Amino acid sequence: MNDYKTILQLHFDGFSQRKIAEKTRKSRNTISAVVEAATNSNLSPQLVFSLSEDKLEELLFPDKVFIPVYQQPDFEYCHKELLKPGVTLTLLYEEYVEQCRNLKKPFYKRTQFFDKYADYVKKHRLTMHINHKPADRVMVDWDGTTMSVVDRDTGEISTAYLFVGTLPFSMFAYVQACPTMKIPDWIDCHINMFEYFDGVPRLLIPDNLKTGVISNKKYEDPILNKSYQEMADHYGITIIPTRVRAPKDKAAVEGTVGVVTNTIAGKLRNRKFFSFEDLNRAIRKELDAFNDKLFQKRDGSRRSVYEEEEKDFMNSLPEHPYELSSWKIATVQLNYHIQILKMNYSVPYEYVGKKVDVKISKEYISIFYKGTQVSSHKRLYGRVGQYSTVELHMPENHRLYQWNADRFLNWAKSIGPSVHQVIDKHIHRYSVEEQSYKGCISILKLADKYTATRLENACQLALEHIPNPTYKNIRLILEAGQDEARTPTHTESTSDKHALTRGSAYYGGKRS
Repeated sequence: MNDYKTILQLHFDGFSQRKIAEKTRKSRNTISAVVEAATNSNLSPQLVFSLSEDKLEELLFPDKVFIPVYQQPDFEYCHKELLKPGVTLTLLYEEYVEQCRNLKKPFYKRTQFFDKYADYVKKHRLTMHINHKPADRVMVDWDGTTMSVVDRDTGEISTAYLFVGTLPFSMFAYVQACPTMKIPDWIDCHINMFEYFDGVPRLLIPDNLKTGVISNKKYEDPILNKSYQEMADHYGITIIPTRVRAPKDKAAVEGTVGVVTNTIAGKLRNRKFFSFEDLNRAIRKELDAFNDKLFQKRDGSRRSVYEEEEKDFMNSLPEHPYELSSWKIATVQLNYHIQILKMNYSVPYEYVGKKVDVKISKEYISIFYKGTQVSSHKRLYGRVGQYSTVELHMPENHRLYQWNADRFLNWAKSIGPSVHQVIDKHIHRYSVEEQSYKGCISILKLADKYTATRLENACQLALEHIPNPTYKNIRLILEAGQDEARTPTHTESTSDKHALTRGSAYYGGKRS
């Protein structure tokens, strides 16, 4: 403190400059300068005592240059904080200003703060953390450069398309060769990329390829391929396609594509590969060397920056990798089952006649109606025609007994002997009993549409001309009305035994 007010109070009280110097412990030169400045400014005692020390100093020494001591930012702290999601250099500057104001110390202006941070990064040879956050996003695309795989036996050449993925913070990259650019290969590349990174970032930035993005209009949410969206949900990553015709949105991967072309495709251009497995092994070797190569203008490599500064921020991989699924549409049959890949899976009986979406994976068959899952089964393998039935899917009156041959035969017997005979023949046509169930239901349900009497007559007529009548044979007879000339007890005389001359082919049977 300068104590200008104390010095002048003693001066106005009549003390000598020597005495004032002794009392205030200031030099005689300082006392002399303050007294002289007050005399020259014609300051009265009343004015001196009404001013603060700062204002009094401005009146006494207006030409004195004041050089403030700025509060120095902690750039080491700032650099670490910038690694965190949502933290920007602007936010850190605002916190710095608030801290200085609380301490009542002068602070740097925004431009000075940014310049000094850049100098700090350059001096310590660090990575600038302004544009990209660690583990914030991965950018993916197909490289325009292609390679080739030769069939060892035929000499046929297959095109190999290069998938490239880049983490823009560390520039850590992944490359894989694929036989196509279709959705199965596209998703397989993503799965292998996450495995290579041993983690998952927050955002996935693809280009607007039809492989993964069905539609991306300016003022609407993008429409993604269903399997691509499922893969993203499985890994907990959000897909945000780039804007149409905006390559700067994925500048990191665009840059890596060029480097990949020069350092990987270029080095392997004269080698011949006979399988995609051999090609990808060679690519992986060059990829590892690419990621381990030291930077020219800063310390470390892509891999070292990733492992030291980015990997800890990556989300963990799920317990199991994503399994690509296909989708089909099926109609729930009268026996409340759908048939997928020649296997039968039950659906709640309320959905009989409805069209359902079926998700087919390696392990499970999942059934959806209007977006809601209504059934799920372990996928069946082996002999065709197997059934996977959940008892709760049956109507109440069906739960007392399962479908079996005896049930169909008893049902047929209640209609008539000819129907019973047709059903018996139908069951024994198949080596596996369950394969006949669908046909049995179809035949017996004809009684609901045409009456039991007509069905019995049609079966009797079919048996006379066809060794093993099918549903189609009997339906054609009923549709044509051929059965209506008969009665349940009708017997043919010898004279008209061969009156029907159309032959079995008319009713759908095979020629002998």
